Amino acid sequence: MSTKIDTAMLLAAGFGKRMRPLTETVPKPLVPLLGRPLIDWARDRISGAGINRFVVNSHYLADALAAHFADDPAVTISHEPEILETGGGVTRALPQLGDKPFLVANADAVWLDGTSSAVGRLINAWDGRRMDALLLFQPVVSVQDYDGKGDYFLDPNGVATRRREGEVAPYIFAGVQILSPKQFDAMPEGRFSLNMLYDKAEERGRLRGIVHDGEWYHVGTPQALEETERVIAQGHTKSNTR
Repeated sequence: MSTKIDTAMLLAAGFGKRMRPLTETVPKPLVPLLGRPLIDWARDRISGAGINRFVVNSHYLADALAAHFADDPAVTISHEPEILETGGGVTRALPQLGDKPFLVANADAVWLDGTSSAVGRLINAWDGRRMDALLLFQPVVSVQDYDGKGDYFLDPNGVATRRREGEVAPYIFAGVQILSPKQFDAMPEGRFSLNMLYDKAEERGRLRGIVHDGEWYHVGTPQALEETERVIAQGHTKSNTR
C-alpha cells in the first residue's frame, strides 16, 4: 500500500572532511560533479518522482547553502548551531517535515535511475502498516572501488538485517530512505545517528529494503569524484541525465 510522500530532507550539515581540500571553502553538497553541485543531482532525481517540498539541514559553511537555495521557495533550511549527526538533524527538522512519512537522502548521494525512478520505487513500496524505515540498497558487486564487507542482508520479503561482526553482506545502504516520523518519539535528544533508528526498526521486524536497479557512486574523496566524473562523462552509464 503506497502513501503519497511529498516531502524530502537532504542531509547537508556535515564537514566533508574526506573531501578536503575541496571542502575547505565549499560545503561538500555544493562540490560540483560535471559542473552541477552534488546536492542538485540528488534533488533532481527526488523531484522527478513528484516530491515538491524539501528541507535541507546546514551547519558547516551554512551561509553557502542558504545562498544556494535563497531563491527557491520549495526549500526550507534547518540550521544546526551545533552539529546533530543524521538522526539529530532529522529530529530537529520534524516540525518542517510534518506528521506523514517522508524521504531522507544524503545530499552527496549520486545515483542514476535504472528502468524506473529509484525514489518512485521507494514510494510505491512504502507500507506504514509493516515498516518504520525503508532503505535503498546497492549491490556491493556493482560499486566501483569499494572494498568493504557490505551493510545489510535482504530476505525474499524485503526484510533487512544488518551485517554482524565477521559477516559479509551483499548490499550497502545507498543513502536514500523513507522514514516514519512516529519512531523518532523513542529516539534520544540531541546528537545521534540514524543507524540507531534502523536498529530499533530491525528489532521490531519493521526494517525493509529494496535494491536499486541503476548505478550508484560513492563520491567520498576528490579521487572518487574525479573517477565518477570520468565514468559518467565517457558514457559508461545508460544516460548522463537519468
